[in-house]
Amino acid sequence: MHNIDIEVVEMSLDVIKYAIGRVTNADPKLGYPKSEAELDELAGETITAKGIGGENAFKIFRDVLLESSVSIDHPRHLAFVPASPTRAGIMFDLVTAASSIHGAYWMEGAGGIWAENQAMKYLVSLTGLPKGAFGVFTSGGTTANLSAIVAARGAWRERDPKHERTRGLIITSDGAHSSVKSMANVIDADIICVETDGRFTAAHLEAQLSALTPEDRARVFAIIATGGTTNAGIIDDLDGVSKIALREGIWLHIDAAYGGGALAAPSVRHLFRGIENADSVTIDPHKWFFSPYDCGAVIYRDPALAKRVHTQGAAYLEIATGEASGFNPADYQIQLTRRLRGLPLWFSLAMHGTDRYTEAIERGIELARIAGRMITSAPHVELVREPSLSCVLFRRKGWKPEDYSSWTHRNHKSGYALVTPTKSRANGRYETVARFCFINPDTTEQDIRGILATME
Repeated sequence: MHNIDIEVVEMSLDVIKYAIGRVTNADPKLGYPKSEAELDELAGETITAKGIGGENAFKIFRDVLLESSVSIDHPRHLAFVPASPTRAGIMFDLVTAASSIHGAYWMEGAGGIWAENQAMKYLVSLTGLPKGAFGVFTSGGTTANLSAIVAARGAWRERDPKHERTRGLIITSDGAHSSVKSMANVIDADIICVETDGRFTAAHLEAQLSALTPEDRARVFAIIATGGTTNAGIIDDLDGVSKIALREGIWLHIDAAYGGGALAAPSVRHLFRGIENADSVTIDPHKWFFSPYDCGAVIYRDPALAKRVHTQGAAYLEIATGEASGFNPADYQIQLTRRLRGLPLWFSLAMHGTDRYTEAIERGIELARIAGRMITSAPHVELVREPSLSCVLFRRKGWKPEDYSSWTHRNHKSGYALVTPTKSRANGRYETVARFCFINPDTTEQDIRGILATME
């Protein structure tokens, strides 16, 4: 299996040829999922005792499996939070895998970890956190959020050992990402999601803290605010919430997994005032920093606190965790084994420079504003709220929820676009609406106009 033979060489050439063709393709197919039964029939048995050969396996991937998967960087993929990794990042992801470097400990991955840390310094600088703040790359926002809150609870219990057996309590808003609730379940903590009409403010937090019993107030170990909600791009009152957290001595985590890219955009950077007061911040480079999946990041105001909570101890690891070992990413998040997922971001930043990133992020914000103007001027659609960051919520006049679903599947199946509905809450009720999320700077005004036309 590990021999270098002619088939491996030929396969390497095929893979490189495919990769180059994919990243230089200006008009990728969108892709539409087939059923499991269809894939069983088209692909056939692929895992066999003797193997089917690299050429056959690659042909199945290229001609069958790829056609049943969505291209996340398609310019008319505006659903969920799409992605648009740079060509440099994609190609260097291949280099990262081929280099076979273990990214948990400096002893094994010093050079790669050093490069990751250069990219991390850039992300930290955008937050405005004080000197000494630092972070580590994770598999995504969920892992970053979980790592931050485990650190928050650890710091809370370290400060008062009587909390060691106390079930902690988290306060956040109903606009928080779904991973926040999931994360609370994972660590067996209680969570309060304060009802808002979109933006979590200092007034909401004050009211919730005042409503708690003394016993529950003592259990609060973290407040989570959002720097750009996934659903609508709403930025919470980070300044007001952070001041209360500081006053009350409660760990403040800011989930900017999606919106964190906008920290590099001068046009909206002021909206994040207060993020510099956070104890931890999540940013996903695989979203608005144009890195390949999977690349999240968690940043700590005081990394030493996180290290005391996350460092794993084992006899076989002792040699890798000594004083002279350097920076060990495994000490700052829940993963031990990890690949160098920050390397493609480092290479792309080094190649293009941070100014190009700012331009691309500003373009996403501009596209949202352009879409807002188009919707306002069209007779058949209307804005639900003003565009925020690169998210736009709008409704098709007269449509019911099933109409949005039919429209989504019709456009997707045709290969034209993937735009999905969501729900928006106003005046205490939820409504099904349509949603754009712009990440790809290659999306055009004609793309937006064409998608809106499919709703007529």
